[in-house]
Amino acid sequence: MRISDDRYHRERSRMEVALRFLRHEARTQTIRAWTGLSDDRIRKLYRSYYGPLRGALTRHRGKSPHQIAYFSRSTRLIEETVALASRLWVLGALQAPAPAPVTLERGTLLCQAFEAHRLAHPHAQISFEHTVFLAAVLARGERLRIGWCGLCGGLVVTEPIALRALRCPFCTTTPLRA
Repeated sequence: MRISDDRYHRERSRMEVALRFLRHEARTQTIRAWTGLSDDRIRKLYRSYYGPLRGALTRHRGKSPHQIAYFSRSTRLIEETVALASRLWVLGALQAPAPAPVTLERGTLLCQAFEAHRLAHPHAQISFEHTVFLAAVLARGERLRIGWCGLCGGLVVTEPIALRALRCPFCTTTPLRA
């Protein structure tokens, strides 16, 4: 194996992750952070591969999501957050040491978790950008963390300092039996 082969493999991996991120309507700054590609290269990729589909794919501008309150705005979002966090956990996108490093492998795992989530929930409200934010926050464990339901043992997304016993959305809506 020549030394240059590894370089081309890394470059191809960057392009593949960038194209998946573009397909999920990620912002340029997010793609740059996860792949190391320049803004110009990302724009050229978009024009080359998704130019004819400009009406179908939205290019979001501005800051990426940064408020954890988004995930608790409604019961539906809470349930969706738990489902998405479960997929991130199972696929290993949260299993990196804190703070979780941004790598192409984790980017691929994020895409797989998001795609699986969209297959299970076709009308999901959580965007890919929110998925990236959720994964980063959960991996750090500072503002949100993974916990376990005290009744059924299911995965729960909670604040680091919970003042009451943790309960999953299902156990919260199910009345306690005597």
